[in-house]
Amino acid sequence: MHIALTRSQFVRWRTAIFAIFFASGLSIATWASRVPSIAAALEIDKAQIGLLLLCMGVSSIIGISTGPIVMARTGARLGMLIGMLMFGSGVALIGLGTDALGSVPVVIVGLALFGFGNGSVDVMMNVEATAIEQQMGRTILPVFHAFFSFGTVIGAGIGAGAALLHLNVATHSGIIGVVIVAAAVVCFFQVPVREAAAVAAPAEKPSFGRRVHTALEAWREPRTYALGVVMLGMSFAEGGANDWIALGVVEGHGEAVGMGALALTVFSVGMTLVRLFGGPLVDRFGRVAVLRVLAVAAASGILLFILADPLPLVLLGAALWGIGASLGFPLGMSAAADDPAKAAARVSAAATIGYVAFLGGPPVLGMISEHIGLLNTLFILVALVVMSGLFSSAAKPLRAEEPVLTK
Repeated sequence: MHIALTRSQFVRWRTAIFAIFFASGLSIATWASRVPSIAAALEIDKAQIGLLLLCMGVSSIIGISTGPIVMARTGARLGMLIGMLMFGSGVALIGLGTDALGSVPVVIVGLALFGFGNGSVDVMMNVEATAIEQQMGRTILPVFHAFFSFGTVIGAGIGAGAALLHLNVATHSGIIGVVIVAAAVVCFFQVPVREAAAVAAPAEKPSFGRRVHTALEAWREPRTYALGVVMLGMSFAEGGANDWIALGVVEGHGEAVGMGALALTVFSVGMTLVRLFGGPLVDRFGRVAVLRVLAVAAASGILLFILADPLPLVLLGAALWGIGASLGFPLGMSAAADDPAKAAARVSAAATIGYVAFLGGPPVLGMISEHIGLLNTLFILVALVVMSGLFSSAAKPLRAEEPVLTK
């Protein structure tokens, strides 16, 4: 569905969505980079940190799952504003609860706002990004996800600097929260008003109940689950790398801590570069072919990382791992949004499956590794990536007249 915009309006829309992706990554890195400081200030142990992470993860999944319903009521433009105000205030509240109040319950409330707002916005910003992609007629969604990665990198850098300067969490997170809230307001006025993809826009607008029914209907479509498998495998690979690749280098290969950080950097650079420049390859060869090649690259990279002994080969494995895992999630999102009339529902459903893997996968791998060792545990990722490649035909673009079968 194309909407009539001037060149200037379209550029402002696209820039606003880039900024929203960036703000989401910035908020997540702000929290993650200050976890040690938060734990020290609140005097909590690892088990209690785990409970805080669980709270954030559950609220994120709820936000993702209910995103289409919010979108059906408010539209993407207002919905993203509300969601960003929620996660911006949540970031600030986490800091307030940590330093000013010294209250774990306040931090939990902040994390709930932070998680729910981010999850809800995640659906809407991806729907908007796919609408921009369709308007442009070429693959650009991976670039939006690269801006999310930029946000996490810059947020982590700011967090590291704040910690080195002994800036307390309340001040740091308060500043970031204000920046996010300001960005939310600016972006709101740059995003055009349009019928967002929860339902088609017939002559007479359907009832809210009907729009909610449409939002939930995607869970009855087999293609949703097939795309979910594609995204699940690659989300497991991405989340597993973020949490365990550095430790795998240190404990599995006996290298120095600095080499573990280097391996994670190599992985992240490989992923970000493909997200920035992989769009033309998708346009040239198609989603399915690219996803299959990347699944081979990811599986080969993880195997090389596990089995190689010289450090250069381990780093090469990390690079291939990052390259291979780079586009599974954004291309799954793009495929889910092929039909603008049902984009919100399908993006939400597929994203829920992917995010459950991204958030829940690393802890599961950690528990398994206690019994069989970390490097052996990573063979699970190889199997999941292969499965993702086998299901990649689900990402084939839908023709305008092509129905999606329901169960």
